[in-house]
Amino acid sequence: MTARFTYLGDMLFWILVAALTAALAVILLYPLLRGAKAANNIRAGEAAVYRDQLRELDRDLDGGLITPEEADYARAEIGRRLIAVSADEPAETPKPARHHRFTEAFVLLVLPVLGLCLYLTTGRPDLPSQPLEARLENPGNDVAVLIAKAERHLAEKPDDGKGWDVLAPIYFRTMRVNDAQVAYRNAIRLLGPSSVRLDGLAETLMAVSDGVVTDEARQVLEQSLTLEPDNPRARFYIALSIEQAGRPDEARKAFEALAKQSPADAPWLPLVNEHIAMNGGAKSGANPPAPGANPAAPGAGLAAPGNPTQQDVAAAETMSAGDRQEMIRGMVESLDAKLSEEPNNFEGWMRLVRSYAVLNDKDRAAGALKRGLTAFPPPGEQGRQLLALARELGIATEGATQ
Repeated sequence: MTARFTYLGDMLFWILVAALTAALAVILLYPLLRGAKAANNIRAGEAAVYRDQLRELDRDLDGGLITPEEADYARAEIGRRLIAVSADEPAETPKPARHHRFTEAFVLLVLPVLGLCLYLTTGRPDLPSQPLEARLENPGNDVAVLIAKAERHLAEKPDDGKGWDVLAPIYFRTMRVNDAQVAYRNAIRLLGPSSVRLDGLAETLMAVSDGVVTDEARQVLEQSLTLEPDNPRARFYIALSIEQAGRPDEARKAFEALAKQSPADAPWLPLVNEHIAMNGGAKSGANPPAPGANPAAPGAGLAAPGNPTQQDVAAAETMSAGDRQEMIRGMVESLDAKLSEEPNNFEGWMRLVRSYAVLNDKDRAAGALKRGLTAFPPPGEQGRQLLALARELGIATEGATQ
């Protein structure tokens, strides 16, 4: 019985292939077959029009609409055209064009044979059909099928906390952030809160809000810190929320505290240092001048473009909050000018976009993003990092890549 159904399925497949091939051949041949007939009828149609004009001319004359002289002139002109058309009719006898025959043969024979050979070479006519049920049973490396299988399982067993826990980060990585938020909440509800789940939920909430650490996200992060006080991810995002709120002094202290607790080779430390510098501090791990060295000597106190020098940091400690803010703005504008002259500084563009965002100058931040993407287009890794940074800071990316 199984062999019989397989045979019928194969026959149905080839019948459909033959029907589709025939339909395509008819579509391709129709203009060729119709073209000869249409060309044959052109002259006959013109002659019929001129005869109708002669009859209409007689009606106008009988009705007194035109004078006999006008009728004679018009009749002579129409008659001249009718004679010209009638004289050309024998030359228009349709003859089958040789190139049409070749085209018809190509459509009817060569195209189907080429298609069949291509299918037999690259296709798998012996491969049985695999409906959704079978693909769910053996998904292989197909992420979409794996997700569908997990969703089907959770639809049947919605209280499977481990299933939600596995699916939530997959949703997040595939940018299904709303589904990821639901999955994280279900995992926390069923399995209880953990720092990993709470951090994942917070990152999902920030993705929904275009990189802004909302009040709800901060509450989730603070709950994560109660479970793991030294959690660097939660501490970083809380410091980022302070920075986004426009409080650079508090943000700098929070980032500096995170830098102090981080190992020297921590992968997140360079990013933390960027935020420290952006908020008016010195990068963690910067080498101080040697005792007795002249700070004004060449090479002393050098910093990356836009970074504060040791003298800037010392001066900032004695300034008021308003003066310190003006000093930071001046350094940002200096960095902006340097990048206009030397645009091939990726770290500088990252720092400039962040700096304008901290200063709540979103228009200049968007402008800096657009200029940075001109130097480092989005198809490249650095361009994608600039766009990711913009989303993290809540900067509009529409039109930035144009």
